[in-house]
Amino acid sequence: MYKEKRKENKNQVLERLKMSLSKTDTDLDQEKYLREATRHFYGIEKPLKYGPSVETLNDLIQALYAEFSTNYVNIEMVNHLMLSYKSNPKEWQKFAKFDRYKYTRNLVDTGNGKFNLMILCWGEGHGSTIHDHSDSHCFMKMLKGELREIRYAMPTTTTTGTAAEGNTSNTTSMESDLERQESLDEIGQRTMSLNDVAYINDNLGLHRVENTSHSDTAVSLHLYCPPFDSCSVFEKNSGQRVKCTMTFWSKHGQKVTYDK
Repeated sequence: MYKEKRKENKNQVLERLKMSLSKTDTDLDQEKYLREATRHFYGIEKPLKYGPSVETLNDLIQALYAEFSTNYVNIEMVNHLMLSYKSNPKEWQKFAKFDRYKYTRNLVDTGNGKFNLMILCWGEGHGSTIHDHSDSHCFMKMLKGELREIRYAMPTTTTTGTAAEGNTSNTTSMESDLERQESLDEIGQRTMSLNDVAYINDNLGLHRVENTSHSDTAVSLHLYCPPFDSCSVFEKNSGQRVKCTMTFWSKHGQKVTYDK
């Protein structure tokens, strides 16, 4: 019964997405299919009634591998899996690496190149820049503490300027071309608590995430699909946009050293 219900629901999702594609694109690769899905998917707030339960972090990883084993990924099921998993510090502490001065990105699993699962660690007062997600899906689940997410409307490019040096967390380089827009419009914010899940893609806008506490740290689990290693960051008041390369503080629990 479970398999039948799951198959029916998955087929409904696939049909909605396939209808938006041209007839010549019926044999899409997975990456193209996922990027197309960002135009139609807005996230789900509660686990699916027909979805499986996920009891451990390893169960979550294995279930994700199963979902990404075909070209037509059920993105609702991916969302369900992130919602279903309940934080257990004993399972993720080995990946949680903090830095005194900035939040850290710690790779948990590369998903055979089809998704990235990582843990971000936020010290007291740490926050991200305003950024996009390179036309990918972004799921963020709270494992510890609280984070505030502030969302902004995706800006429209007006003129082109010259890049200036900036301080962007977890970046190693910036491209020389800088796009300039009007100031960014805030469209909403929320506070995320233990086991909450937020979803965003570029169709929904930009966001900034911050730990507003000055006494407690926070830890979040992130899933990006397709995976990406660069994104655009934005300055709120001027709307300046610059491309940056993203790095990991650690991979699979081990500190990463980059050549300078």
